Amino acid sequence: MSKSVERLAPYVFGLIALGAWQGLVWALDVPSYVLPGPIAIVQAYLDGHQVLNQALLSTLSVTFVALVAATAIGVALAVAMAASPLFRAAIQPWAVILQVTPIVAIAPFIIIWVNQPFLALVVCAVIMAFFPILSNTAAGLASTPPELRDLFRLNGATRWQTLTLLSLPAALPSFLTGLRVSGTLALVGAVVAEFVAGSGGFASGLAYRIIEASYRLEIPRMFAALVLLGLSGIVIYAALGWLEAALLRRRDGA
Repeated sequence: MSKSVERLAPYVFGLIALGAWQGLVWALDVPSYVLPGPIAIVQAYLDGHQVLNQALLSTLSVTFVALVAATAIGVALAVAMAASPLFRAAIQPWAVILQVTPIVAIAPFIIIWVNQPFLALVVCAVIMAFFPILSNTAAGLASTPPELRDLFRLNGATRWQTLTLLSLPAALPSFLTGLRVSGTLALVGAVVAEFVAGSGGFASGLAYRIIEASYRLEIPRMFAALVLLGLSGIVIYAALGWLEAALLRRRDGA
């Protein structure tokens, strides 16, 4: 099977699934407030595209800021954990506890404590996103070949030189893998936080538009917002995958 066929396979499957969905809605005469077809969803988006696009930009801005913050925090903690076994022993269990705690359970407290809507949403998204970067980067730093460390030490390299010239480049693939995962988690964290904030009356983001549409029984518009979220997640994952491939290609070709 050629690679071009493999690339086209997801799109062909998607078109077939959408056609079957629309056909079943027509054949069974399903009301749009129960299950709208793709045509009704597209029409709902076209009717409210300005509001939905503005909400999408709000959600993506939270996601981007959270991903940048999560990257900085995750890498800094990973480097500190690699440099100090005592620091790793003190921090790692708390990072795991924070990761396994459902964000929907602590988001109301964060929104109350931070008392600044955009910053509160960013904090929630950071909590969701930072752990894959932390764990993957720490694993990458720990996997640096010991013989290369010894070689650097024998040549009189300082700890900073060993870190920047050896350990961090060696950990780059692991870091980029964690970054791809964190990109989608940042979006999920932003949406979850927006749901909580939207229930409290903070009108921002696609999650709030979903809540608003559900109150009005505008189900096609709800689906339109969900489609935008799904497409955003795909674009974020693909963009970070392209960045990963470009950086690794540049590193290997250098």
